[in-house]
Amino acid sequence: KPQLNRKVPERFIQLWFSVVFCGHPFNLYLMEYNKNESVVIPKNILADEVTTEKPTSFGLIYDTKRSKVLLKAKKRYNWCCCGQSKNQPFCDGTHMNPFKRISLRPVKFMVEEEKEYLLCNCKQTAHRPFCNGTHKREDIQKHVKS
Repeated sequence: KPQLNRKVPERFIQLWFSVVFCGHPFNLYLMEYNKNESVVIPKNILADEVTTEKPTSFGLIYDTKRSKVLLKAKKRYNWCCCGQSKNQPFCDGTHMNPFKRISLRPVKFMVEEEKEYLLCNCKQTAHRPFCNGTHKREDIQKHVKS
């Protein structure tokens, strides 16, 4: 077992998962999420106002690269959470197709100032819709290559 109290560089996030899959224990305890750059997560000014349920699962991995998008201040955007939109990283309503049976809904967001933002395309970020470098994880990189 790893020591969970050891010092970890800032570029690492320390996680410990204990999962039983098909009767076999699976442990994951240290995951790199950002290699060379510091990640500043912008604030979604709609986060407190939006009353829809927060997604409890992650969508399909669309890409292993983030999107750099110029966003206007105080404009409402819908970020695709399911990973199936043809207008990535934004929602095009694909989740509403009854034949696809998608339970995820878009994340509504708004930014305070007009500038370029990094939006997540792997759909695995913990700071939806903004990229936090999760796409650099080895398991996500392998998922797309396979």
